[in-house]
Amino acid sequence: MKELVELLDVGLSYTGHELSGDHFTIFARSSRDEAICPYCGKASSRVHSTYVRSFQDLPIQGKKTYISVTNRKFFCDNQACTHKTFAESFRCIGHKAKKSDRLLDEILRVSVEVSSVNASKMLKNGVVDVSKSTICDLLKKNDRSVGQGKNRENMHR
Repeated sequence: MKELVELLDVGLSYTGHELSGDHFTIFARSSRDEAICPYCGKASSRVHSTYVRSFQDLPIQGKKTYISVTNRKFFCDNQACTHKTFAESFRCIGHKAKKSDRLLDEILRVSVEVSSVNASKMLKNGVVDVSKSTICDLLKKNDRSVGQGKNRENMHR
């Protein structure tokens, strides 16, 4: 499990897991000493608070998989910065996203081959609960980012 969590982001550490019915939850926390303010670029090690952030990832052994991260908010000590606090981020998940980037990639991969209704039905079978409207929204965002010359990684940030 430790290696799986580190594949998501080298800044994450595995702390445990739980299997409940058709759901598998992996618990993790940040292993970084500091985080970079996304607004000004200055590093900070002063923790403001912590909260739990959960998101869905690719399934493991046919079980819907969720990652539960103890996330930290930091103080930004740069007096010129417009933000006093910021949350640390991880490369596997976009800002405020509920699905990992690699799960979004899988949803898009399936949905470009079939209709959004059929994609939703296929994906609900052991992968992810996703509605046809969510699939349509993801396809529109992907088309817009491709049309503007942006890559998929920036689409979720």
